[in-house]
Amino acid sequence: QVQLVESGGGLVQAGGSLSVSCAASGRTLGSYAMGWFRQAPGMEREFVAAISRSGSGTYYAESVKGRFTISRDNAKKMVYLQMNSLKPEDTALYYCSADESLPTRNIAQGMGVPTYWGQGIQVTVSS
Repeated sequence: QVQLVESGGGLVQAGGSLSVSCAASGRTLGSYAMGWFRQAPGMEREFVAAISRSGSGTYYAESVKGRFTISRDNAKKMVYLQMNSLKPEDTALYYCSADESLPTRNIAQGMGVPTYWGQGIQVTVSS
């Protein structure tokens, strides 16, 4: 089992940058494929980015490709999402997720829901 806690986030102007982090406790982080999802008010939760257990493979939603970067440090049990060139439509609650069994590609393609979730962190982009 793993527990996830997001940090960072906040308010930024359009065009700015922000980073959110996910601290994991429990089992070895390298056992888990990790993902970031987001949910805006009145909208369904959507996939943002995912990273493989070793960190060698990454996947991104088309809407964030080229602007967001997901990374991980298994030794520190941390996962990061660097967000650049932010847009007002990036405003949402951002959730960190983990799964021990799902292939990373399945998380990215919506073929399976990660087992573990953080509580979410707010990112607000003003125009």
